[in-house]
Amino acid sequence: MRFKKFVLDQFQEDAITAIENNFSVVVSAPTGSGKTLIADYIIDKHKLDNKRIIYTAPIKALSNQKYRDFSKEYGEDKVGLMTGDIVINPQAKIIIMTTEIYRNMVISNDVDIKDIAYVIFDEIHYINDIERGYVWEESIIYSSPKIRFLCLSATIPNAVEFSRWIQAIKKHEVKTVVATKRNVPLEHSFYDYELGITTAEKIKNAREIPQYHQVFRKKKKQIRVRPPEPNHIDLLKDLRIEKMPALFFSFSRKDCQQKAKELAKVNMFQKNPELIHFMNQKLDNAPSEIKKLISTSILKETIQQGIAFHHAGLLPVIKEIVEELFNQGKINVLYTTETFAVGINMPAKTVCFSSLRKYDGYNFRYLNTKEYFQIAGRAGRRGIDKVGYVVSMISRSTFNYEEVKRITLKDVEPIKSQFKLSVNTVLNMVNLHTPKEIELLLRLSFYSYQKFGNNYDKVPTTILLARYNSIIKRLNNLGYIEKEKLTAKGIFSSKVFADEIAMGEIFATDLIEQLDEYQILLLLAALVYEPRMTHKFKQVFRTESLRNLRKILYQNPYLAKEKKFDDLNIATTLIYPIFSGQSFFEAIKLTNFLEGDLIRMYAQIIDRLGQVRKASVDYKILNKVENCKGIIDKALEGIYLV
Repeated sequence: MRFKKFVLDQFQEDAITAIENNFSVVVSAPTGSGKTLIADYIIDKHKLDNKRIIYTAPIKALSNQKYRDFSKEYGEDKVGLMTGDIVINPQAKIIIMTTEIYRNMVISNDVDIKDIAYVIFDEIHYINDIERGYVWEESIIYSSPKIRFLCLSATIPNAVEFSRWIQAIKKHEVKTVVATKRNVPLEHSFYDYELGITTAEKIKNAREIPQYHQVFRKKKKQIRVRPPEPNHIDLLKDLRIEKMPALFFSFSRKDCQQKAKELAKVNMFQKNPELIHFMNQKLDNAPSEIKKLISTSILKETIQQGIAFHHAGLLPVIKEIVEELFNQGKINVLYTTETFAVGINMPAKTVCFSSLRKYDGYNFRYLNTKEYFQIAGRAGRRGIDKVGYVVSMISRSTFNYEEVKRITLKDVEPIKSQFKLSVNTVLNMVNLHTPKEIELLLRLSFYSYQKFGNNYDKVPTTILLARYNSIIKRLNNLGYIEKEKLTAKGIFSSKVFADEIAMGEIFATDLIEQLDEYQILLLLAALVYEPRMTHKFKQVFRTESLRNLRKILYQNPYLAKEKKFDDLNIATTLIYPIFSGQSFFEAIKLTNFLEGDLIRMYAQIIDRLGQVRKASVDYKILNKVENCKGIIDKALEGIYLV
């Protein structure tokens, strides 16, 4: 079977046959095998009818890329984008959105969710994510019974179980399509400071040689000799140009930039003046301040040799330059973070890991098999390479042979439910469902199915409703529910999707009347700010407005105890400059934030303002919200692009 210019693989044919039968489909296939072609088929199938297609992605970068790709393929008038801070053509035939946006729309019964034929969940294995996995689960639970799903994922060992859950709760047939063979097979190897590119077994044997564990006595203390760390430049020299382009994954944004700079200094690649010319042309249309940024200066140093870096801390125009050059085959080595491995279609001949361990926000741990194969799967270009190479740098001091072999042998991580009730979920349940319906909805979770199988409806009611009743009690005490109905601020908070109670206390009480735009921006900045030990702030603006804000918060029993408002001083560093009419570039000088991190924070504030705009009907509040958005828009003028 052919579709467009491609001869389809068997798993693609099987999925398309299921789609023709109006089934939902769960596709588990290796990265780079052509799963997106099935999504293209759905869009093509419905291009002439009145049905719409929703394409959801786990990260904004992937949503943006899909928007650009689909706009080129089907025309900008047919494609829309919704990522919270950006809304383009929301009534379009094809809507690209982050999965959170879709979840928020279906759980609140949004009127814009209509005439949907299929919802395509790209990277559905994100349901495994401890923090965000419930979003995918609730998206499926709350979708209309008429909607069909195409769930795309890299290998899911328990794909059949997942399909059966969807079939059980949505009452229509769900086809499981599994492909295990990669079109371009992977060759896995490891890099040791002494042995070079080698096998895990040889590193294990070398590590066990006694001379590597010599112990010397010094002042009666035993000191173990620490083996040298492997070097990324030595690895790339061993790799040679024949195995490039290479994606070199690091779990630190600053490390990506530093490594690119270090590699450029050894002059491993011949300089190509056209690349710096291309970059300068792109920057000619951007604000001149971008040229003065550290990241821009480093890229100018490295790009002539086809060395680049890519991470979420970069400005959009810099990421665009790197992506375009990579697509043109002009990049030899691209240092990047793991977000580049999520769906973005830019494979290379080789993938390198700076380490198989990463800091996950709590401690250092080994990657799990799904994380490893998600990244490793970027190696090998279909139709170009016969094999894809994967090389992992190994530090002997932390080397665990059994763990390394387990991670790199096969993706064995099943997806598990991360279902958890949020305040927003409970508010919408109370607002839109009867008690009997609520109990049924709680029984529909993947957690219930994994625990009880087809007897998911037999979950003991006391267990099922324990957390729900706890949240209900709290909401009653805070005045969001009265007599089993939502109050005015309960209705407001049912339409916001983070910090629901804090947002309700700010925007759905008389407190908002005491706040001006600067104080509103400070509060939102404090709510979205994610503290890091490494963050530095050069100046705090302790104004009369800040002191008054603290007094206002102190009068509200809930907000007075909100820990996030302990960071109001920090918020002034980020908000005062732009409120005073200065640009993004002036604000970032007062912190050690990477550019993209500050952009992300402003974007999150815009997202919150958009939620308030949708939740409130008070024109005074809406005017303040629009003014706040205008302040951020002005600060980001010329740099905040899709």
